[in-house]
Amino acid sequence: MLERNKQHKPKILVVLHQETSNPGRVGQQLVKRGFELDIRRPRFGDPLPETLDAHTGSVIFGGPMSANDSDDFVKQEIDWISVPLKENKPFLGICLGAQMLSKNLGGNVTGRDDGLVEIGYYPLKATQAGSSLMNWPTQVYQWHREGFSIPTGAELLASSPTYENQAIRVGQNAFGIQFHPELTYAMMNRWTTKAASRLVLPGAKKRKEHFTERFVYDPAVLHWLETFMDNWIGRAAIALPQ
Repeated sequence: MLERNKQHKPKILVVLHQETSNPGRVGQQLVKRGFELDIRRPRFGDPLPETLDAHTGSVIFGGPMSANDSDDFVKQEIDWISVPLKENKPFLGICLGAQMLSKNLGGNVTGRDDGLVEIGYYPLKATQAGSSLMNWPTQVYQWHREGFSIPTGAELLASSPTYENQAIRVGQNAFGIQFHPELTYAMMNRWTTKAASRLVLPGAKKRKEHFTERFVYDPAVLHWLETFMDNWIGRAAIALPQ
């Protein structure tokens, strides 16, 4: 009787890049909306599906590697993004995932000539196209030293002074964002501790600033994330088996 009444939750494919990585607040928002997370780590041998027939959508998160790396899993993920694009399934790329989306469509991923990075909170400004979709926060959390170009067929939704291309949309269902709305307080602690060496790169914020500015700016980022998730994926329609 319990099995007959068990709810079947629609799945979201989640691609992570480190053993200790987790989907943070994006994962929390998906679970809250009634989705089951199907977590895969291609870097450690997990396969990616040939079709998303069994999934409502997919998310590729960030990582310390570059979209330009020659590792097989990097190339595999970039090529695989064609699946959600062709099937018109909701796709979200965050940081590295956004750069992979750009590369899949023929774009480039490069650092700045002056070596400046964005690590900490930095300004964000929506374009007219972005403003028509939702309200955007004025400061967002970043952790990257490369940015992506706008590929053919993509629309710029938000920009910043240091790395101009911060958010893009491809079609109606695919999005790439350079910043990290998924970041929890625990993740900020972990990143700024384990990757403290990055905090001395040109343009990076001091560790203390990450936490003091989170207190000021994070409520607006969380509100944006909730609005974005409503527009991008909505809520799951959970059906009982017949």
